[in-house]
Amino acid sequence: MAVGLFPGARRGRLLAVERGKRVLSGVVEPIAYIQRLTRMYEHLGYPAYQWVRNDDRPPFVPLSKPLAECRLGLIASGGIYAAGQVAFHFKDDTSIRAIPREAPIASLRTAHFAYDQADARADPNCVFPLGTLRGLVAEGVLGELASHAYTFMGGIYSARRVQEEVAPALVQRLIDERVDIALLVPV
Repeated sequence: MAVGLFPGARRGRLLAVERGKRVLSGVVEPIAYIQRLTRMYEHLGYPAYQWVRNDDRPPFVPLSKPLAECRLGLIASGGIYAAGQVAFHFKDDTSIRAIPREAPIASLRTAHFAYDQADARADPNCVFPLGTLRGLVAEGVLGELASHAYTFMGGIYSARRVQEEVAPALVQRLIDERVDIALLVPV
């Protein structure tokens, strides 16, 4: 029997699959994400983490053309890299990997200390939906993908470094790729 959250499960319920049949089974408790990360960072020797608070609302920018004509840039923080690239390191790695849009899904790997990578290793699309986006391009829902998708390891302790180093570098890459829209996939 496979057990996990599957499409069709109601919030707060665990859906089990037994011999191809979906069955509701048990109750899923919410994950105490902030408390869990706080304990993990303390265990790694960091002082109490100061969570980022943004009081300003992000600007809303409507699309200037139909989605089917847009060039989409993908950015994900799940620590994805392609075979042959250097894996991400465990602490404060602010490096970025450029993944060619044609990269075989089977060539994608993960290196991240802050989440269980089992599902991402089995199907990278759950944290880096490159294959899914290719399908949307093939169906005509999206115009095209940028020539590269970009990844980093989101377990960066310093919010300042993310704001001053990682984010501007990613923005510049999307500008260079002439994207119309960006899909951000946090982990």
